[in-house]
This record gives sequence, C-alpha cells and structure tokens, in this order.
Amino acid sequence: MKLKLGIPKGSLQDATIQLFQRAGFNITVSSRSYFPAIDDPEIECMLIRAQEMARYVSDGVLDAGLTGLDWIAEHEAGEGKTGVIEPIADLIYAKQSFGKVRWVLAAPEDSNIKSAKDLEGKTIATELVRATKAYFQKQGVNVKVEFSWGATEVKPPMLADAIVEVTETGSSLRANRLRIIDTLMESNTQLFANKTALADSWKKNKLQNIALLLKAAIEAQGRVGIMLNVKRDDLQKVLSLLPALQRPTISNLSDDQWVAVNTIIEEKVVRNLIPQLKAASAQGIVEYPLNKIVL
Repeated sequence: MKLKLGIPKGSLQDATIQLFQRAGFNITVSSRSYFPAIDDPEIECMLIRAQEMARYVSDGVLDAGLTGLDWIAEHEAGEGKTGVIEPIADLIYAKQSFGKVRWVLAAPEDSNIKSAKDLEGKTIATELVRATKAYFQKQGVNVKVEFSWGATEVKPPMLADAIVEVTETGSSLRANRLRIIDTLMESNTQLFANKTALADSWKKNKLQNIALLLKAAIEAQGRVGIMLNVKRDDLQKVLSLLPALQRPTISNLSDDQWVAVNTIIEEKVVRNLIPQLKAASAQGIVEYPLNKIVL
C-alpha cells in the first residue's frame, strides 16, 4: 500500500524537507519532476503549491498533505463547507523559523488609516482573498479586495490603499514603510488528511507514526543533551544549575561515591552552563546533538 502525501512547493518546501530529514525521512527533489523520491517505499510524495494543498487533499487526489492553517481556512471559505479534511498534527515551523506566522492588515506609515473602519470603500491587495473578505464583512466594512500575484508590500499607496500580508518578523513590512493595523489570523503548518483516507486503518496508522516523528524532530530543535559525572557530595550543587526538560536522569557508577547525570537543555544556554558545571566540580562533561524528542 502507498500513502499519497503532498509536500508544499514554494517557501515552505526547504523547511519541510529538512524537517522530514530530521525525522528520519530523506526526500530528494528533482528540478524536472513534481514527484520527489523518498526513502520510504510506503510513501509517494508530490509537490503541490501550499495554496492548493487543501483542495487536492479534500478531493482525494492526495491522502494527506502539509500546508498552513491559513490556506486550509481559505479553501474552506471558498468551498463553503468543512469536515472533509481532518487535522493530524500542528507543526510549528515556518520558512525562516520554528514559530507561527501572522496574516496582518497593513497600511502606509504616513497614512491616516488607523483601523479597519478607515478603509471603507478602499482597495485591499492580498493573496488571501476569501479570508480577507470574510474579515471585512465581520467588521461591517465595505472594501474592494484584489488578488495579489506577489510583491504585495510595494503596492500601497499607488496600487492599493492597504494590504493583507503574511509575516514572521515584520521586517519586510517595516522596510516598505508599512504599519500593522490588525492581525487577521495566526497560522502554522499542519499535517492533515482526507477523512476517506483516515477510514483506512493502515493509512491512519502510517500518518500517526509520521506525525509522531515530525513532532519529535520539532521538539529537538534548539536542544542538546548533556552528560556528566559528579561526586554525590556535589550532586545538589550541579542539579541546581540544570534546567531539565523533565528531570535529570541520575545513574550509579562503579565507584559508589560518583554518579552520572544526563539531561536535555536549550542549546543557547550551553556556553554559559558548561563553565558553571565545571566550577561546581562536574567532570567528563559531554554535549551531544538531538534529532528527536518524543514526549
């Protein structure tokens, strides 16, 4: 049996392939094919634009796929129906970072636009047309929403009065002298599936296993393991320095006066922590990388 899995083509593509690699799946993309090779004979991959992923999963062309919650919402707003696809796992990663992105309403810094109400009768440029229309309808504001094919940040004020655009850091908006007025939604990547596919116990189990490994790879991002030896008399002093994920593992050594300590910490604190551990009489300190953490 094969699980037909959609991999998002475009800005999320590299981050998704890297995440799968950390999870233990090697995906190889050819510039001449939309069907990447994967070293799991039970999975068949296809590259699909993130904006179209929900449609193909909903239609059953794909069993499952990865795309943002924003594009799932955009699809469901257009179809006027929900319940055809089902979430499997929230995967908090984006093209630049392991975090959520925001779709924001933004206007020129030097404009008089302070809220959505100030855009009555004006033009909004965005890729997220359906969700933007729904937002302004909820606000009771009549606007013209135009689809933007790209470079949306440069359109105000000549080609549009304001934009709805996705951002991770806001740096691109600031560089184009735009001010955020409101946040329409937060979004992150989601692994989701067609309900018909989930009715197949083999496919459901396969997807749950993939989700487990992907989430474990995300949990390990930015963390490392630390092992060290310490005398029992100095153990509490060392433990007070360790910000453990759960609790440090303490093991007896052949010498009853010594124990081994093993724990997981944020990688960014290691450079300050290791000298402190050494000063607290820890010995044999080893830092090692992590690929996955299964919670």
